[in-house]
Amino acid sequence: MVRPTFAQIDLEILKANYLAVHEFVGRLPDGSYVQTPPGIIAVIKANAYGHGSVSVARALEAAGAKMLACADIEEGVLLREAGIRVPILVFGALSISDLNGVFDHRLIPTVSSPSAARALQVAASNRALQVHCHLKIDTGMNRFGFRYDNLVSTLPEVIASPNLIFDQIYTHFATADQPSNPLFKEQLRRFDAALVTLSSLGVNALRRHTANSAAILHSRQSWFEAVRPGLLLYGVTPRSFAIPQALNIHPVMSLRSRVVAVKGMRAGETAGYGARFSTERPARIAIIPAGHADGLDTRLSGCGSVLVRGRRVSIVGSVCMDSISVDVTELDAVSPGDEVVILGSQGNDQISVSEMAEWIGAVPHEILCRTGSRIERVYTSI
Repeated sequence: MVRPTFAQIDLEILKANYLAVHEFVGRLPDGSYVQTPPGIIAVIKANAYGHGSVSVARALEAAGAKMLACADIEEGVLLREAGIRVPILVFGALSISDLNGVFDHRLIPTVSSPSAARALQVAASNRALQVHCHLKIDTGMNRFGFRYDNLVSTLPEVIASPNLIFDQIYTHFATADQPSNPLFKEQLRRFDAALVTLSSLGVNALRRHTANSAAILHSRQSWFEAVRPGLLLYGVTPRSFAIPQALNIHPVMSLRSRVVAVKGMRAGETAGYGARFSTERPARIAIIPAGHADGLDTRLSGCGSVLVRGRRVSIVGSVCMDSISVDVTELDAVSPGDEVVILGSQGNDQISVSEMAEWIGAVPHEILCRTGSRIERVYTSI
């Protein structure tokens, strides 16, 4: 039985988005094809940004994806146990992780610290195996990775590890979604300098990848041999960017519900926790069974909208755990059972993930990843 509030995931749109990104990075600005286009590392961490990692991984594999990326070993193991066969890159730190999953499930670890390298080297040596890895350089995010300006001290021991084979190298941008921020170009410069240092240490010919979705749109200089789209696969653009005309992508997820009750209010009455909504005239309020337990941010109260009968109606009162209230005074004959669109299209209007993120001062990733566990994902595919 499906609850009235559910997420509809269109896997055919997902596949088309993957191919659209592949096409986009494979062409020059004049429309001609790149001789050797960047590969695509499809990012499906955090339950594929709320879309459901297993179903998304299967669809991307069917679309031709050559590599997927997840946040930690546990996410990678889940994909392997579901039958996913393509290479899976693990972004996260390894120093306190159970490394058995790397070997038992053929995952590609990221080495981002000396301690992670040592632990992985010991584990690989004990199994008499060599493990293929990616090397991460910290160029200014100050999160994971070897500091770009300290590689002469930290890397010799790591690259000398006999059981670790480094195939690719990457970094992560802190401000790719802020086109005017100078740190982006500075991180690119630091990454190039790190490659020169690595060459002096005898490490050459590593494939490079630095571009997440924002960087793909920000600068072709960041594409290198592979790109790492996340949001773009799901048909969402990072803040500060519009979808380029040459990139034909569409939202994969819509969030839908139904009206379960309609309440009349007299002038001067209040509604909801904290009596945050009051009306100076007679009003009609529709109750929607979706609240902050389903991922709707409490900040949507008073600034967000949903679609009912093809028109926007305002979210009023507090966002409760299991429901929201919307003002349908101006609509005719709204009744229980009427479809409500929280994210997606209805009639001639649309509420996008990016728009909702702007309402509450969040990033689009947060809106998608908050989609609650009790929200059933209903998948459509040809």
